[in-house]
Amino acid sequence: MNSRAYRATRVNDVKWDEIATGREGLGIMLGVDVGKLSLWAVCRWADGRFERPWRTDNPMEIPTLVSLIKRMSMGRKLVVAMESSGTYGDSLRQALADSEIKVERVGNKASHDYAEVFDGVPSQHDGKDAAVVAELAALGKSMPWDYRPADAWDEELAYWVEWMVVHRQALTLWQGRLEGLVGRHWPEATQVLKLSSVTLLRALKHYGSPQALAADPQAARQLAHWGGKFLELKKVKQVVENAGSSVGVRAAEWQRRQIQDFAQQALAARAEGQRAERQLRRLAAGHPVLQAQGKVVGVPTACVLWTSTGDPRTFHAAAAYRKAMGLNLVERSSGQYKGRLRISKRGSARSRQWLYFAVLRLIQKSGVRPWYEAKKARNEDDARIAVVAVMRKLAVALYHVGIDNREFKPRRLFGRICKRVGNSTELPSRMKIKRKAADVKA
Repeated sequence: MNSRAYRATRVNDVKWDEIATGREGLGIMLGVDVGKLSLWAVCRWADGRFERPWRTDNPMEIPTLVSLIKRMSMGRKLVVAMESSGTYGDSLRQALADSEIKVERVGNKASHDYAEVFDGVPSQHDGKDAAVVAELAALGKSMPWDYRPADAWDEELAYWVEWMVVHRQALTLWQGRLEGLVGRHWPEATQVLKLSSVTLLRALKHYGSPQALAADPQAARQLAHWGGKFLELKKVKQVVENAGSSVGVRAAEWQRRQIQDFAQQALAARAEGQRAERQLRRLAAGHPVLQAQGKVVGVPTACVLWTSTGDPRTFHAAAAYRKAMGLNLVERSSGQYKGRLRISKRGSARSRQWLYFAVLRLIQKSGVRPWYEAKKARNEDDARIAVVAVMRKLAVALYHVGIDNREFKPRRLFGRICKRVGNSTELPSRMKIKRKAADVKA
């Protein structure tokens, strides 16, 4: 290809009648590279020849591009291929669906890897990316990508999942800011109550400093009221005593106000997150998949997996469901280099994050703890390997639980595993006893 092969033409300046002369009935694969401000389209004819890129302002000139594509499709087969570039291409997909034009999707990783194969140069830019997408789609490396608006239930579920996630992130942010302030002005408080405690957050919002709490004769009663049955009277007494003898830096007026405002924001974020969880439980009521998975990882986590990974019933196998989360194992080995297995992380990061925290809760149960401890003993340098191993198993279990409504039985999923000690393998104690008994009988 020459040096000007990717020089673009504005979509308004495309003279389609001149381009199509002598190619009547020849099929077209139109590759589109999606950007925030512009769309780059490259026409690939069925005989393998390419036209120069057409540049379209996104989204102002989408109607012009769609009108051109409709003209191109007259009397010939035409397919539009796109990359999954976030939400910037959704307007074009909707417009193409309204015009009944077929759309296919090409994976980002496939187009990235094919860039050097396409023209011998590893560089990537908009015009070339569109041509690569068209080429891969013509080679059959694409899949149907019809635009289907979500129904009302899915939209509401996605809304409350996003609302819950955003406010949980906000809660983490405000608690992080409070951590430094409390450590400076009231370090004794977190020795009795966690910073995530509603009682401590309310005390910080109300008083703002240990001196203000110590000066209130009704402070103990107020703390007991905020804590209710979840707060021991011994801890109430400790908080009041520590406030009176705090060695923290005395907070000035604006520092005290800062602590109060940060605590107020943390409480507000916590309340909104809990409200979102209640709405998710309402939406999940009666839903077989969410209820079945919710018994294992909790309904909020099940809702996150639904919106981030998808309906498990649409996957042909449990391994495909796990792969969509980015939990499939990949290896990079060449010659004498033997790389260790690792998860691909090419799926939903949010799904993996929420599944990670679900696993941290799950490994506390009796049916999972022994397997986790044995797995961790085999990789003492990095306990995260054992956590990821449980995540991979749990993803498979959630698939079967979701589509078959099976009861989750940890002992069926987490069988016995041998502990590795140095270069030898040590059996669990129960297996040792059974083996000795068998040797005695023999």
